[in-house]
Amino acid sequence: MTTSTPAPQTTTSVADLFLTALIQRDFAAMASYLAPAVVLRGLIPPGPFTEVGPEPAIARFRGWFGGPDDFAVVDSGRERIGAKLAMHWMVRMNPAVGTPRLAEQRAYLTTDDGTITSIDLVCTGWQPTE
Repeated sequence: MTTSTPAPQTTTSVADLFLTALIQRDFAAMASYLAPAVVLRGLIPPGPFTEVGPEPAIARFRGWFGGPDDFAVVDSGRERIGAKLAMHWMVRMNPAVGTPRLAEQRAYLTTDDGTITSIDLVCTGWQPTE
């Protein structure tokens, strides 16, 4: 009988898992990929912010992308830049009432032991679509 040991997560796979969870709006899964002392730094309209820990970090994502509006990630991707993993996603939100809107976010992740230890994020802010 042979047994197999799962391969450890690479920085690429944890980023893929995080992005997949975002696309599915699975905020609990997103939190599970974050280190206990993760630092989320962002530059968004109306200004910069810093959150420390999975709960405050995921609360930001839930505030942006949670709720009843129809939600779709219309573009996403990733690439390695030195020790950082660069990711982007463009989200379209369609409210039941009101104008559909788009936002793009770019994030630079650092990882350690298969978890995300920091996220540096910049966002366009919500832009109306036609």
